[in-house]
Amino acid sequence: MRPSKIIAVLILAASDVGAAPWNNPYPAADATANVYYDSFEERPKHLDPARSYAENEGQIIGQIYEPPLQYHYLRRPYELVPLTVREVPTPVYLDADGRELPADAPADRVARSVYRFRLKAGIRFQPHPALARDARGGFLYHALASADLGAMHALSDLPVGGTRELVAADYVYEIKRLADPAVASPIAGLMFEHIVGLREYAERLRRLGAEARASGNGGFLDLREHDFEGARVIDRYTWEVTIIGKYPQFLYWQAMTFFAPMPWEADRFHAQSGLTERNITLDWFPIGTGPYMLTENNPNRRMVLVRNPNFRGERYPADGEMEDGPAGLLADAGKPMPFVDRAVYSLETESIPRWSKFLQGYYDISGIPSDSFDQAVQYTTTGATLTEEMQRRGIGLLTAVSASTSYVGFNMLDPVVGGDGERARKLRRAIAIAVDTEEYISIFRNARGVASQGPIPPGLFGARDGEASINPYVYTWANGQPLRRTLEEARRLLAEAGYPGGRDPASGRALVLYFDTSASGPDSRSMLDWWRKQFDKLGIQLVVRDSDFNRFQDKLARGNAQLFQIGWNADYPDPENFLFLLAGSQAKVRYGGENAANYSNPEFDRLFEQMRNMDNSPERQRIIDGMVEIARRDGPWLWGFHPIGYTLMHSWYANAKPNLMARNTLKYVRVDPGLRAERRKQWNAPIWQPLAWFAVILAAGLLPAILAYRRRLRATAL
Repeated sequence: MRPSKIIAVLILAASDVGAAPWNNPYPAADATANVYYDSFEERPKHLDPARSYAENEGQIIGQIYEPPLQYHYLRRPYELVPLTVREVPTPVYLDADGRELPADAPADRVARSVYRFRLKAGIRFQPHPALARDARGGFLYHALASADLGAMHALSDLPVGGTRELVAADYVYEIKRLADPAVASPIAGLMFEHIVGLREYAERLRRLGAEARASGNGGFLDLREHDFEGARVIDRYTWEVTIIGKYPQFLYWQAMTFFAPMPWEADRFHAQSGLTERNITLDWFPIGTGPYMLTENNPNRRMVLVRNPNFRGERYPADGEMEDGPAGLLADAGKPMPFVDRAVYSLETESIPRWSKFLQGYYDISGIPSDSFDQAVQYTTTGATLTEEMQRRGIGLLTAVSASTSYVGFNMLDPVVGGDGERARKLRRAIAIAVDTEEYISIFRNARGVASQGPIPPGLFGARDGEASINPYVYTWANGQPLRRTLEEARRLLAEAGYPGGRDPASGRALVLYFDTSASGPDSRSMLDWWRKQFDKLGIQLVVRDSDFNRFQDKLARGNAQLFQIGWNADYPDPENFLFLLAGSQAKVRYGGENAANYSNPEFDRLFEQMRNMDNSPERQRIIDGMVEIARRDGPWLWGFHPIGYTLMHSWYANAKPNLMARNTLKYVRVDPGLRAERRKQWNAPIWQPLAWFAVILAAGLLPAILAYRRRLRATAL
């Protein structure tokens, strides 16, 4: 090729700068499509709403399944509003004789609470083969033969999808599934304590299930044929749930997908022999009434949600907080949702590639990896702000204190750090003062956290502000902020506990404590070294025992951990959901509950039972204050921190507001595909200059050889 042709080719390639970027991981046809792009780190294990209890699972099924209630997207404090029902139900309280009580009846008089739900008419399920019928009304795919299963690998291999109206019986059917031992719902044990007759119903299903499996009919147990008192259908659009005693938090559960409807047809369809072996289960192929349906489930590559063609429609909220209007969060008020047609979630197991693709415009939102934090965020006198680079790109930042807590627990059954004796209490208090949580947050969390003063995160009822919020056993109040007590005071407490200088007087050796964690690998090494140094301040030797998560959980269940690091995310915005982590009735070893510290204080437990079923009121706040004081004094936890979530979003992403309780937020998202396509071209334009110079140099180097070769040819011809 002539040098002039080489340069011409380069010029032609450079003229193609306006085309789609060469590094675009998506089809060129989707460049201006109304699609939302996000990622996930690991495969969702359960997409069955009765079994799913993980954040990454909720990211998917929260858009598909619809429980009766939802959280208002914009209002704070968090407020429950209707989703598929006409109104948020008001419970009817009954005494032991079945007589109705007034709405303000004290909890100790309430024997039962009855919740009546009234469904909106006209809601329909997404297209699904389980609901497909033939011309005579029979189900097309409820009796699949072996020949039908031969080449079947996904629901898409069954070409016909059917639908029907959502009815009250679908919600009752799902409540029954929570009790079914074959389903193994993670909230079954908790609901046994609250829903009338559910425990006994589970035992009945256990027997019936064994009989069904023995009968050779595939083991399917039609729950429509087996009723129980606690959940019953009143009519086509009405159902009732009866609760033991008074349990106001039950309404919060009605905004979780555990209580989303399940058509019996789907249960029957997936029970067919051969489908489970092909992974065609409710854990893989959900069926809901929500705005989206899952059309591609390839967890080793990507998951795709597409607008549900049968979705009834829903309007964007018309009100919120005072600042929502100026922030542009009410620009879509009253408009029909959802706004995006499709959502593509790509697998990203490593943080660096995910971050790079966000900066290139290929993901619409992103968290901030620790290694890239300084690239995105800088701290000024006014707090965290975006760097100039991020601002030039038009990227926005959202921060919010999470409704969660991360803490280090003491095993209160341990003879050294546990127990309610004064010596053990002073040992725990000395350690709590010495462990510099603020330093931990700064080093390992990029300052993304708030040091805990107790079990309840800020923003929830029961949490205090200002000086009333501090843990006086670990902090003092100075200049309008908490100040950690001195290391000298920690050493004095340690000596009073019987370990002067951190040494055991009986042996003369340093006190040795054992710290169990599921954190492992090179990234955790510096963090674990930091923990050792914190205890070394007191002369205590800390032995770290890291293990995989399953082994770690087994140690907690058996009470074999002395100190351990763990956390808790709120199920619902109520202080009971955090205070129960310290209730004696929830002790891990004795009862298999979530009280991993095995803490037990009779007065705390008495107040907990009094507080747990109360409505929010000054009296409830007074009781919570007393409980928090007891827990602070006893110190079963190193209180740790409440994480602060940092989320970045591109300028084409609209309606972004942190909602720590809701999982069904995709429907509120609006994107500007045209602006996104422009930014992608701008940020991913190929840099031609080095290649062009290389071509010129190459051509210049080849030119003498080409000219000499041509002279030789001419000479030969002559």
